[in-house]
Amino acid sequence: MHAHLRAARRLTGALAITLPALLAACAADPPPPAPVSTADPVPAEAAADAARDELAALAAAAQDRHLTATYTLATADGPDRRISVTSANDGSWRVDVPGWGRGGTVDVSLVATADGLFQCALPSAGRAEPASCVRLGDSDDAVPGKLDPRVEHPFTDWLEVLTDRRAPLAVSPAAPPDGTDGQCYSVESTSASLNAPLDVGIYCYRPDGTPTGVRAAFGTLKLAGEPAAAPAAVQLAGPVTEGEPVGREALTEDASPGTQ
Repeated sequence: MHAHLRAARRLTGALAITLPALLAACAADPPPPAPVSTADPVPAEAAADAARDELAALAAAAQDRHLTATYTLATADGPDRRISVTSANDGSWRVDVPGWGRGGTVDVSLVATADGLFQCALPSAGRAEPASCVRLGDSDDAVPGKLDPRVEHPFTDWLEVLTDRRAPLAVSPAAPPDGTDGQCYSVESTSASLNAPLDVGIYCYRPDGTPTGVRAAFGTLKLAGEPAAAPAAVQLAGPVTEGEPVGREALTEDASPGTQ
């Protein structure tokens, strides 16, 4: 009997010594590794395609967005100006650009209607005469380079480029410039051609297609205030004449207003 008691005590003592050691060893074991996800990361090409699709959809909405709006134009070579943009319900458009012609002294207006593409010279600091217009070509013609302020493009033909998935463009999401809302995208050209289809830069739109801002080679445009309703059609600022369009360069002493 006593022998059995002594054996039981020895076994209890051995367990008392061994059990804490076993518990400590278990506690020291490292935690099992986290499960490894088998899902593939989103390829960079797929993300770029998604951004391209989003921008194309917004540009398509902008083509259908008829409005009258004012934009602030900031450039590196002069004070900020207010650009007036009208996209009429019949597809005609008009963009007024103050201080563009004759060394910054004449306000001009570019207008496209069913009758053609026109440049109108407006009464301004360097031009006291009433407004008059000159026909530059058909409504879908490009504005001649020497007569092109370029600020009309984001509202007209560049929208066609942004909706064209075949255009050589690389698109990625971008942060809105200060004072600009909407969804913004950085647009780069993937073509080595010198004749890029549009200016690289940042393009911003609201979901309904309202252009809210553009940062491009000509400067930075920002929507100023809320757009108003569009008219049924745009109107020329004045009668069409046989005169010469207004150029950007200032008049020289031996040049008359009718030659620039």
